[in-house]
Amino acid sequence: MGTNSISFLLTALIVLLIFSAFSSGSETGMMASNKVKLRNLSKKSKGARRALKLLERPDVLLASILVGNNFANILASALVTILMIDYFDGNVLLGSMILTLVILIFSEITPKTVASVHPEIFATKSSWILKNLVWIFKPLVWLTNIISSRLLNALNIDPKQSASNDNLNSDELRTLLDEHGELIPSQSRDMLSSILGMEELTVEDIMTPHAEIIGINLNGSVANAQEIIASTYYSRLPVFYDTIDSIVGMLHLKDSHQFIEAMESKIDVKSILSDATFISQSTTLSRQLSQFQKQDSNLGLVVDEYGEIQGLMTMEDIFNEIVGKFGAAKDDLDKEFVQRKDGSIIADGNSKIRDLNNHLGWDLDEDGSKTINGAIIDHLDQIPQENVCLELGGYRIEVLLIEENFISKVKINKKGS
Repeated sequence: MGTNSISFLLTALIVLLIFSAFSSGSETGMMASNKVKLRNLSKKSKGARRALKLLERPDVLLASILVGNNFANILASALVTILMIDYFDGNVLLGSMILTLVILIFSEITPKTVASVHPEIFATKSSWILKNLVWIFKPLVWLTNIISSRLLNALNIDPKQSASNDNLNSDELRTLLDEHGELIPSQSRDMLSSILGMEELTVEDIMTPHAEIIGINLNGSVANAQEIIASTYYSRLPVFYDTIDSIVGMLHLKDSHQFIEAMESKIDVKSILSDATFISQSTTLSRQLSQFQKQDSNLGLVVDEYGEIQGLMTMEDIFNEIVGKFGAAKDDLDKEFVQRKDGSIIADGNSKIRDLNNHLGWDLDEDGSKTINGAIIDHLDQIPQENVCLELGGYRIEVLLIEENFISKVKINKKGS
């Protein structure tokens, strides 16, 4: 046999199996790597930078790995055949069975499992060898890619598009935060999730409704104006005649002393007021936050498509949507949604469904009407004239009090609680 001694053949076989294991693990490690993590590692690791460079052309990388892997496996099979013919009475079938088991266990399953558990580490460590393999097999890879690229073109597939597969939309990022954000504090996860949701929420979803807007009525008393100014936590207040629909302007609290003096002297107050800012009710929260910053304003009146005032919106409303309500605002919610021992909730009819859901972790439908009163009327298709019970989704709602064609008090039970 000359140089084909059993020791030489076994050594060569072991080397080929090791190379096959490396190829299999590298394939899994490179393809399973999170590119965001690799980009973060690339700030300090040259191997991570090489891995990212290789992943820019996944077709070339995969072709090089597969050429090497198949070459190793086929050559290993040839060596086993020689071994079985020369030293084991030509029992090639037995050799093939043993080699298949060895390749499956040691060159496929084990390295791929290890690589799938630590893909970025495997990709970083193997990148130098893979870079050289790509160069060594370049002529053969070029030939195979000519054929495979035509097949991919026929299927309308561009291999370079895999570089953008890690791009995530808002929903996918929220899912990632919810399911894989254990290293981020829960409060921070909630805030990030709220920020991502700002593109879906509109001003209408969180505005203060028309009926609840607090402002100064110029036809009212000076004492009432003073009381409103003293009790408000806003820096600006709307000023109007009788109703908010007859808006005159916005009063900044720093001018309140001058304003009160003008009211007492029955002098025109328009020169003291600033112009009101109007916001479309369909504007997204993210866009409105940007508008507040550009206009150097923190309050605006929300109008519908006909220019009718529907509510009021402040910068604080947006911040509360991001970080959640706290302090006095949270205490107000505890009073607004009174929880009873049986698990039911007593709430006002004009309470916002969104506030109810956020405060209690419920999921009443928010897509239609924004208040409990509106949701009940939409469901019944009329204003109830007497106390009724109904089911909305998984919630049982009982009307407790109706005042002047308005549902003012309800009891809500979550089914199954």
